Amino acid sequence: MKISTKGRYALVIMINLAKGYKENNYITLKEISNKENISLKYLEKIIVPLKKNNLVISSRGENGGYMLNKKPSEYKVGDIIRISEGDINITDCVSNGKCPLKQSCPTYSLWKGLNDTINNYLDTKTLEDLIWKY
Repeated sequence: MKISTKGRYALVIMINLAKGYKENNYITLKEISNKENISLKYLEKIIVPLKKNNLVISSRGENGGYMLNKKPSEYKVGDIIRISEGDINITDCVSNGKCPLKQSCPTYSLWKGLNDTINNYLDTKTLEDLIWKY
């Protein structure tokens, strides 16, 4: 399992928006692109599922851009990554719990436990936890 730039940059977008949350200002992707040195075209693709899943709201016009739809403390890092990347699974056999060999496989419980630990850890972290470090 590897989290791609899509998932990592989705988190970067959300952290930038979280930092502007208290000022209630919209932040443009161009601002984020310039600050983070990430392609604007790539950020435009990454923002689509974040907006579709109501993580962010947008506004057009001179003072337009994006902002969080709720408080930074209400966003789990795991949810942001799953929306951007899809489910976080370290092996195919734990992805849906329907592995035909799970009863007899000596490693299934190892992979399942590791998978659960990763997902649970990401779900304990919020944007608020990250913005003071960033």
